[in-house]
Amino acid sequence: MGFFDFLKRKPQAEPLQGSYDIVCPFCFSKFSPEDVVFRATHSREDDEDYALGEDEQLNRYRERFGLDSVHDIEAVIHPEDVPEEKHLYAGEVLIGLNDRYGELTRRRLCPKCHNELPVTSGKVPSNIISIIGASQVGKSVYMTALIHTLQNTTADHFNAACMPLTAEISRKFRTNYEEPLFGRGDLLASTQKEKMQEPFIFQFVFRDESKPPLTLVFFDVAGEGMVEEDYLGLHGQHIKNSSGILFMVDPLQIRSIREKLRINHGDKPGEWTPQYDEPRDVVLTMFKDFIAYQDNSKTDIPTAVVLTKSDMLHALKDDEGEYIKSNSNIFHNMVHRNYFNLTEFENIDGEMRRFIEKVDRPFKGTMDVYFKDTAYYAVSALGSNPVNQKMETVVSPIRVDEPFIWLLYKLGYIEGRRE
Repeated sequence: MGFFDFLKRKPQAEPLQGSYDIVCPFCFSKFSPEDVVFRATHSREDDEDYALGEDEQLNRYRERFGLDSVHDIEAVIHPEDVPEEKHLYAGEVLIGLNDRYGELTRRRLCPKCHNELPVTSGKVPSNIISIIGASQVGKSVYMTALIHTLQNTTADHFNAACMPLTAEISRKFRTNYEEPLFGRGDLLASTQKEKMQEPFIFQFVFRDESKPPLTLVFFDVAGEGMVEEDYLGLHGQHIKNSSGILFMVDPLQIRSIREKLRINHGDKPGEWTPQYDEPRDVVLTMFKDFIAYQDNSKTDIPTAVVLTKSDMLHALKDDEGEYIKSNSNIFHNMVHRNYFNLTEFENIDGEMRRFIEKVDRPFKGTMDVYFKDTAYYAVSALGSNPVNQKMETVVSPIRVDEPFIWLLYKLGYIEGRRE
């Protein structure tokens, strides 16, 4: 079977019956639906089991992300402490409890971090998308451009809606990410290693109720953590339980491109070169952390290799196409509507595979060894180069949603067609 032959088959979504393991979108623990615990809907001063108090597990999670502790919150109820006849099920999934006072709670919590789970948890597959990459690749900017594009155009093209999981996530995303970039044209500061970024959780919900919602968890791990094993082992659990990966690669990470562009940073070019981690180093760190424990030391998680800042590649284009052809499609936006355009995918994927093979063969070879299912893309979150951390033109993303749409296709949410 040729590389693209398998793409001709329409992916089949899993049948929605029974129950599914839950991956917590907050701490990324994986567990059975029967392992959930519940938050009481009321409190009582005359019963210490139902008194307001501190939830140590929830506050441990909040402390990890620099969030304020919650000191008075309703009690946690364990299903085993409630008679079976008081359990409420939707099919095979435990969704509620009638407590000893006859009060019904449907507030299901992760048993590890005690955050409240989405209502669909356990009823449909838990699909998590992770953005990874070394420092300075622009993950925060890409995440912002991607979510903005999904909410404003892409979701409508696939009869869906892209919504934040909570009002707090909506406020933080709009205030700290979307408004600065799209409203004022200001670039976003890099995520600092000592300041863990709380996950941004969105749901891609289809109008067709036979399709389960897709939970998007954008966990913006600080780039420096992607090449430090201890840090990745501590905070990288989300990658292991992801259903899809967006692997960001900055052109400036690739030595041959840096030399070709002759970029100067500071007085001496040698001062900036070490700041850029080679893409292969990120893969090797991932291998030691979890890929090595997979079957045949490979991961079958669909992974889109996303070359960021594609607008920089204008400096490399020529008619002969030594690196990139002058008429390359990567410089033009593409709109997928109702289905995934396989013809366009094959053109872009093929061109970018050849490009990466030419400019960084060790990275391409490492990807081939450790990843079973990959696609290669080039995107520009901004559409043009900023000057002094400020956009001089309107932010106009190019192809930012295409890798995500490929993951929709790989996970069986949409069909693929040739044109």
